[in-house]
Amino acid sequence: MGIIEAILLTVVTAATPLVLASLGELVSERAGVLNLGVEGMMVMGAVLAFAATQATGSPYIGILAGIACGALFSLLFGFLTLTLVANQVATGLALTILGLGVSGQIGEPYVGMSGVKLQPIVIPFLSDIPFIGPILFKQDLIFYLSIALVFGVNWFLFRSRAGLKIRAIGDNHASAHALGIHVIRTRYLAVMFGGACAGLAGAQLSLVYTPQWVENMSAGRGWIALALVVFASWRPWRLLAGGYLFGAVSISQLHAQALGLGIPSQFLSALPYAATVIVLILISHNRRMTLINTPACLGKPFVPDR
Repeated sequence: MGIIEAILLTVVTAATPLVLASLGELVSERAGVLNLGVEGMMVMGAVLAFAATQATGSPYIGILAGIACGALFSLLFGFLTLTLVANQVATGLALTILGLGVSGQIGEPYVGMSGVKLQPIVIPFLSDIPFIGPILFKQDLIFYLSIALVFGVNWFLFRSRAGLKIRAIGDNHASAHALGIHVIRTRYLAVMFGGACAGLAGAQLSLVYTPQWVENMSAGRGWIALALVVFASWRPWRLLAGGYLFGAVSISQLHAQALGLGIPSQFLSALPYAATVIVLILISHNRRMTLINTPACLGKPFVPDR
């Protein structure tokens, strides 16, 4: 039981940044903006959170610094893509490369320096429950924020008027504009929320996951977050489950090596992306079958989209 509990604790720690980063990207994509700069925003949030913590001695100030850094970095993406109408894919890739380079430069003085770890919040009585208590009720603040954000985003997108506007913009921005919805302003806010979540995910890496600064410590988690959004088919609850599934896969690499299993680590690293491809195939198949079975298409040959 102790070994299983330890494994689950590491899965929770590994999955939290994935859930946060992908949740922000989900809101951004619901508003019709594809931000491929998640990786760059995560690593910038990580280095600024670590630097602010070292300067003040408070990891909570480091968390705020990571959130602010991610939001400001996303503003640059918003200005280039929404105001200057630059290509979203090219801009996101450029900002990822920029973030990796700038974070390495900023973090150079902090390499090898021991960090201040964000301590867990112990919930009385609940944390004493065998097995479940340490896993769910003895975690750090960022873990609780990630769970609260999943609840909040799900309610916001599907139960609020503002969430309906975001989904309308993502579905058809021209029609939303004709209805009087401020498309650009709403997309700016969605992109900033996505950047703040990515910055918070980066702060978790340098303050909880490994309380130190290592260059390129995001290690491709931003790309996994992008794949996770598609894997979850843009649904917050599926995203939460997928985040912990992907976190478990990433942790399984370490345990497979520790147990001496002959499974290549590269194969386990590729599993999240392979799962995303399978989900995309299933989604496309379901859409095709829906089109075939609609009354307007019955009796007519199916013609695939070009």
